[in-house]
Amino acid sequence: QFTEEKLGQAEKTELDAHFENLMARADCTKNWTEKILRQTEVLLQPNPSARVEEFLYEKLDRKVPSRVTNGELLAQYMTEAANDFGPATPYGKTLIKVGETQRRLGAAERDFIHSASINFLTPLRNFLEGDWRTISKERRILQNRRLDLDACKARLKKAKAAEAKAAAVPDFQETRPRNYILSASASALWSDEVEKAEHELRLTQTEFDRQAEVTRLLLEGISSTHVNHLRCLHEFVESQTNYYSQCYQYMLDLQKQLGRFSGTFVGNAESTSPPPAATSPPAVAAATLPAVPTIPVVPTIGGVPNTVAESVLNPNEVKPPASGTRKARVLYDYEAADSTELALLADEMITVYSLPGMDPDWLIGERGNQKGKVPVTYLELLS
Repeated sequence: QFTEEKLGQAEKTELDAHFENLMARADCTKNWTEKILRQTEVLLQPNPSARVEEFLYEKLDRKVPSRVTNGELLAQYMTEAANDFGPATPYGKTLIKVGETQRRLGAAERDFIHSASINFLTPLRNFLEGDWRTISKERRILQNRRLDLDACKARLKKAKAAEAKAAAVPDFQETRPRNYILSASASALWSDEVEKAEHELRLTQTEFDRQAEVTRLLLEGISSTHVNHLRCLHEFVESQTNYYSQCYQYMLDLQKQLGRFSGTFVGNAESTSPPPAATSPPAVAAATLPAVPTIPVVPTIGGVPNTVAESVLNPNEVKPPASGTRKARVLYDYEAADSTELALLADEMITVYSLPGMDPDWLIGERGNQKGKVPVTYLELLS
C-alpha cells in the first residue's frame, strides 16, 4: 500500500485539517526546541570538547565531574603570581584584588550554569526524550493503521468490482447451462469475498479511529508543553539577570577598590622612582606628569602633618581653596558609606578638590551646602 501510494497508484485517506495543523504545530515545536536547546548549551559551555564529555557522562548515567570555570582558573593564576611578585607590592596587591573578583565571577557563573541547567535545559530535554518520543511512536502506529485501512478499502473496492463483473456475465439465453452454473458460482464466491472485506474494513476503521483519538490527545498536549516551556523561559531569564547583576556589582566594587588606573600608575611611579637630588621637586613633577589633571590641594590646617590629615580631619569642616577648584560630572550613582562621604547621583555636577595626605582614589566633593569624600572612579573631571 505504501509503495503504491508513493507511485501514485493508490488512494490515501486524508486526515482532517485540524489534525494536520496539530501535527504541523508539534513538528515545529520539536524542531525549535532542539535548536534552542543546542544553542543554550553552547552559550553555557562554549567548549565543544567539554560538551561532548558531558554528553557521554549523561548517556553512561554517570555524574559529570566538577569543572573549574575560566574565571576561577584566572583567579588562581593571579593569586599565585601575586605571591611570587610579593603580596605587599602595588602590583601584587592589585593582582590579589582582581583575582578575588575573578573568583567571585567564576562562582557566579557556576551558579548560573547550574540554575539554567535545572530550570531550563532539563525540561526541554525531558520533552524531546519523553513526550516527543511518545508522540512519534503513536504517530507511527497511526500511520500503520492508516495504511491498513487504505489496503482494506482497496481490497473491498476490487472485490465489489469483481462481484459486479461476475453478476453481469450470466446469460439466461445461454444454450450451454454449464457456463451459467459456473458464472453463478463465481458470483457467490465474490459475494463472500465482499462480505469478508467489509468486515475487515469495519475492524480496521475502528482501530484507526481509536489510534487517531489517542494521537490527537497527545498532539493537543503540545499547548501544555508551551505553557511549561514559557515558565522555564521566565526562570532562565531571571537566573541570567541575577548573574549579570552580580557580575556588574562585583566589577563596580573592584573599580572602586582600584580607583582610576592612571592615578594609581602615576602614584606608583612617584613612590618607586624618586627624582634625583640635583633636580628640584617642582621641575620633576612638571616633567613627569604632563598629562595628569591637577586637583587643587587644601593647605595643611592647624599644623597637622599631611600624612595624617585625612584621618583626623572632618571633610565637612574643610573650606575649599579660594581658587583652583574643579568641576566634575558624576558617572554613576553612589551611596555614601558614612557621614564623611557624599552621596552622588549620575549626571549631576559637583565641585571637587583634594586634601593633603588624602588617598589618591578619593576627593572632597561639594554640592551646595553638602560636602564629603567622593571616589574618583565615579567622576569625570572637567577642565
